[in-house]
Amino acid sequence: MKEYIDALRKYISKDYREMYREKGGVFPYGFLTPGSPSYGDVLWDWDSYFADVALKQILIDVGADLDEAGVYEKGCILNFFSFTDGDGYMPISVSRTSSPGEWRPKNIYKENMHKPILAQHTAFLVRYGNEDIEWLRHDFRQLQYHINNYINHHKHKPTGLYYWQTDKMIGVDNDPCTFYRPNGSSASIYLNCLMVKELEAMNYLCEKLGISEAGSIYQEEKDCLIKAIREHCYDERDGFFYNVDINLRKIDFEEDPMYHRGMPRHWDCLIQRIDVWSGFMALWSGVATKEQAARVVQRYRDPKSFNCRGGIRTLSPQEKMYRISASNNPSCWLGPVWGISNYMTFRGLVEYGYLEEARELCEKTITLFGHDVIKYGGMHEYYSPDSGEPILNFGFQNWNMLVLNMIYWYEGKEVVKEF
Repeated sequence: MKEYIDALRKYISKDYREMYREKGGVFPYGFLTPGSPSYGDVLWDWDSYFADVALKQILIDVGADLDEAGVYEKGCILNFFSFTDGDGYMPISVSRTSSPGEWRPKNIYKENMHKPILAQHTAFLVRYGNEDIEWLRHDFRQLQYHINNYINHHKHKPTGLYYWQTDKMIGVDNDPCTFYRPNGSSASIYLNCLMVKELEAMNYLCEKLGISEAGSIYQEEKDCLIKAIREHCYDERDGFFYNVDINLRKIDFEEDPMYHRGMPRHWDCLIQRIDVWSGFMALWSGVATKEQAARVVQRYRDPKSFNCRGGIRTLSPQEKMYRISASNNPSCWLGPVWGISNYMTFRGLVEYGYLEEARELCEKTITLFGHDVIKYGGMHEYYSPDSGEPILNFGFQNWNMLVLNMIYWYEGKEVVKEF
């Protein structure tokens, strides 16, 4: 562990500034990028947030001023605000060479948009910035427009769950619960857990801005969403949280007066019992009850399912879709180990008090990245679950740098946490 930790610290302290990008082109502000040539000059949604969580820990570790990167950190948020109109549509990613408005689809309500994570990023910066909120006040309405767009146009009313409009750029690119499935059919556990934290962050920001009445609306929405996730996404039989299918025919007796009237369906969705790592996000987001968390941790321990040498498989090898392959657009989430899925699962284990399991996952992640840095001189985007060998995209930094936050926890030091 010491050899790996030393190698990781040396590498991270030398290369973290590769994530900084200056303003210019379509960007009125500087920003953070994943740090690989493959993502050289593009602003991304959840990438910039988790890269920033890692960056705060790095600045502490190297003894730098926490405000050193402030212009780039806030720039991630302010750039996205500049791309957002009153209808709340916010792009998922923008390239420096994009034409103005190129990122805006013709029908904004039938396409995916920026994942519900910008309020979390904003709240994270407020919390670690001595709760300075004034830089946000003028543009906060852009964030409200965005979240209200989600509530009004991306929520399935019968279940209360949020859903993807398409399978494009969903973060976990080829998650088989969404990938190549009908548009508007996937109420993703990943998406809904992100939204729980996003609504919590909106309430926090409203309170800091002195508009607590608006915050109470987001808090109520959060409480309803947690209830919906527990009701529809948790499977008592398997003890795990799953995606659900909302692509059901509506009940219409005029269209079909004879064969369904006697007993129409009484369910609003169908659970997808496909073992995808994002079920662990129910712990990361605080959605799981203590009893549910205990069952979920049992699934973590199972080497036939998620638990592997590299940490957490993104898809269980017991699924027919399991595949370890180098691919881009989509990147492969059909089993390879990713730094972000290891980290988010680790955080959930810590929050629910499963410290032995958290320590194991921490050691596996340190070993995974430490071996990569020592052998190849850098990190990659994702890895083989069983050998721990890299698969694709040398030079990827981004959320892989969160291994330093895990190291701080491992060493018993104060950890920088996401909101």
